[in-house]
Amino acid sequence: MILSVSERCDIVAFYMEWFCKRLQEGFVDVRNPFYPKQVSRIILDKEHVEAIVFCTKNPEPLYKNIDKIPYPFILHVTITPYLKDIEPFVPDKKRTIEIVKKISQKIGKDKVIIRYDPIFISAKYNIDYHKKMFTRLCEEIKGYANRIIISFIDLKRNTLKNRKILNMEPLTKEKIEILASFMGEIAAKNHLVITTCAENLSLEKFGFQNIPCTPEESIQKLLNNHKRYRQNKTRENCSCIDMVDIGNYNVCRHFCRYCYANYDESQVLTNERQHDPTSSLLIGHLTTEDIIKEKA
Repeated sequence: MILSVSERCDIVAFYMEWFCKRLQEGFVDVRNPFYPKQVSRIILDKEHVEAIVFCTKNPEPLYKNIDKIPYPFILHVTITPYLKDIEPFVPDKKRTIEIVKKISQKIGKDKVIIRYDPIFISAKYNIDYHKKMFTRLCEEIKGYANRIIISFIDLKRNTLKNRKILNMEPLTKEKIEILASFMGEIAAKNHLVITTCAENLSLEKFGFQNIPCTPEESIQKLLNNHKRYRQNKTRENCSCIDMVDIGNYNVCRHFCRYCYANYDESQVLTNERQHDPTSSLLIGHLTTEDIIKEKA
């Protein structure tokens, strides 16, 4: 299996100690988000885990523990242009880029993917602002990554709840194409492949390549094999390979105002208090009522 750490929350940023302990223990338990008493036990050994895909906005804890990771991995790092009004607790972007460079030098730039997403437009974060910040980002990561992924904001529950803070303008086709045309040129200038993430639109004419975030070919290259991997079927417009996610919703303390995985900030704080680095679960502990099944 390919392990996702994690699309549901930023385990690297906030729970890296716990994850390293789970690697030592050799298994992790994950509650079903829809049926909490159902627990999947995921065995963490080389017979079961082939590789890991890390997703984070703060790769520094991974960098500090990189020698504890016994599996090949790909790292997705999200670096957006937003300030503290939108991303209250995301660390300094300059520091993040410094760490990205160090990790790239250690594992290779082909294993580091930068994400500039989600994109929204407002009076403060207008098209000119995005052009300036995207250019700066591409120039900084040139030579340290081969690929950059962009996506446009989805109107999920939390996004709609925070619409006054986000103060979004409509993302018209014209605005999208203005940005896409510019981004395609800047990415090419800095020797970056640019792709979109689960978007129902075609931007190939602006230099974008039609590649999933985590395609089969990337894992085959990482593992030097020709194995076929099952495609994800749970998300619209997504053709990534199927992965096993060990995260939880409502546990990320970045509190980004556009986040789809946090839809109850009070619950995040409650969950944080229930986190125990020694537990097999990310949040809380197993109970006698839990039904544990080992995931094949």
